[in-house]
Amino acid sequence: MDNENKVRDDIVRLSRSLFERGFSVGSAGNISAAVEDGILMTPTNSCLGFLDPARISKISTDGRHLSGDKPSKEIFLHKAFYDTRKQAGAVVHLHSTFATALSCMTDVDPDDCVPPLTPYVVMRVGQVKLVPYVAPGDPRAGDLIRALEGRYAAVLLANHGPVVTGKDIHSAVYASEELEETAKLLVTLRGAPTRMLSQDNVNELRALFGGG
Repeated sequence: MDNENKVRDDIVRLSRSLFERGFSVGSAGNISAAVEDGILMTPTNSCLGFLDPARISKISTDGRHLSGDKPSKEIFLHKAFYDTRKQAGAVVHLHSTFATALSCMTDVDPDDCVPPLTPYVVMRVGQVKLVPYVAPGDPRAGDLIRALEGRYAAVLLANHGPVVTGKDIHSAVYASEELEETAKLLVTLRGAPTRMLSQDNVNELRALFGGG
């Protein structure tokens, strides 16, 4: 695991970047990253643009609050990913505009709600599952993620927004950005004849680069 102080600084720096570019507004969104002896998480009701590294929450791997401010109410969501997806070293949950828009649309494929429009969404995000709506902070969100058994690196929470995992904080943030950019393209292209990557294209990318 990375040095904890470095991870705290990375969370602050990357969170500010997301906030300043409109990927989160107000106190929306939450980010976590695994460290050697627990999980660091943005505090509840905090703004991603104005985090203090010393006040970032630290919780144990079994979910106990160890230090810092009280963690985000979405702790159940994050912990479910860490518990079921061994590759997950960080989790990013945003309310970014276009990915959230997709999560509200009734005609998306719930098993593949971000189709392979570009090679980069295949390489960096992978297949995206739509998760049924529950209220923010509801522990049932964790149950819904656990039921996926670690098969997805990213999901869309219905009428809520995206949650993306990565091997570390940088890859999780980059994948979140890629998901939002792809969602923007999909919304922009709605109604226009659109060419998606073929299954052969997708298989080739997964063989070369993995995916999600």
